[in-house]
Amino acid sequence: MDINSNQHKTALVLGATGGIGGEVTRQLLAAGWQVRALKRGELPSSSHHGLTWLQGDALSRSHVMAAAKGCTVIVHAVNPPGYRNWGQLVLPMLDNTIAAAIAEHATIVLPGTVYNYGPDAFPVLMEEAPQHPQTRKGAIRVELEARLEQASTQGAKVIIVRAGDFFGPQSGNTWFAQGLVKPGQPVRTVQYPGAEGIGHQWSYLPDVARTMLQLLDLRHTLPAFARFHMAGHWDHDGRQMTGAIARAVLQSGGAAPAIRRFPWWLMTLASPFVATLRELREMRYLWQTPLQMENRKLLAVLGKEPHTPLDEAVRATLQGMGNLA
Repeated sequence: MDINSNQHKTALVLGATGGIGGEVTRQLLAAGWQVRALKRGELPSSSHHGLTWLQGDALSRSHVMAAAKGCTVIVHAVNPPGYRNWGQLVLPMLDNTIAAAIAEHATIVLPGTVYNYGPDAFPVLMEEAPQHPQTRKGAIRVELEARLEQASTQGAKVIIVRAGDFFGPQSGNTWFAQGLVKPGQPVRTVQYPGAEGIGHQWSYLPDVARTMLQLLDLRHTLPAFARFHMAGHWDHDGRQMTGAIARAVLQSGGAAPAIRRFPWWLMTLASPFVATLRELREMRYLWQTPLQMENRKLLAVLGKEPHTPLDEAVRATLQGMGNLA
C-alpha cells in the first residue's frame, strides 16, 4: 500500500488560527493533505478545498479524540490566548493530543521553544543539551517534551522542530509583530528588545512550516521521538534584523526608520496588570544572552534547511502585516 496515498494524508491542526498553525495548514493543503482544524467559538466563513473546520476545544478530550479520528498527523500548535492561565492549560491540552495520537497511531508535530534550556546549554544549542530551565514556562516545556517522549513508547510518533523567534506575513503574536513594529502602520520606528551587540535567533515562519512538512514526508524513517533544531536567521549583533527592516522601508519609498531600544521599563511597570506582558518579561534573558541554534542533525536528514534570504523574508513579512506602502 502506498503510504503517501490521500487516505494517509489527513492531518488535524490544533491552533490553525495562530501563526505557525496557520502556516502549516496552508502548506499542508498546498501539498495535497486533507486538513481538519479544531476551533473554539464561531467558525471562519471562508473555505478552502481540503480544509474542514470543526467546532471544539483543545481542552476537551472528547473533542480532540473525535477530530483526530482517522488522522495520521496531529499538529499541536495551540496555546492559551494572550498567555492567560498558561501554566494551568498547556499540559492538559497536550495530554489530549497525546491520547488522540496513541489511539490513532499518529505522528505529533510540535513547534518547540528554547525555554527548556538554561545557560549551561548556551551559546550554541544542540538537540541533546541538558534541559535546565530558568523560568516557570521553561519547566513546563521540559515536562511537555518528557510526556511526548513517553507517548512515543506507546504507539504515537513525535517530531519536534525547535526554531528561533518567529516572523512572517501572518505571524500573529510574535516579538516582531508586537515589539519591533506595529502591524498596519508605516514603520517610522523600530524598537529592538535585545542588548547591544548580543546575537539573536530568528526563524521565518514559512521556512519552519516547510521544514515540518519535509520531515513529515520522512516520518516513517525517523525515530519514534525525533527533535530537530533550525539554524534560521542568526543575527550575530542585533543589527541584521533592524537593518533588513530599514532596507525594506526604504525600498518601498518610505523614510529610514529610527532604531530605538525597546522600553523594558514600561513593560516592568505594566506587567503586574497585564498577563501577556508578565509572560514576555519573564523571557527577557533570551535578549540578553547569545543563543544560536545548531542544525547539523536536521541537515543530516534533509540535506539542506529551507531558508528564505533575510531581506526577502522581512519584506514579505512587512507587506503581509500592512507596514509597507
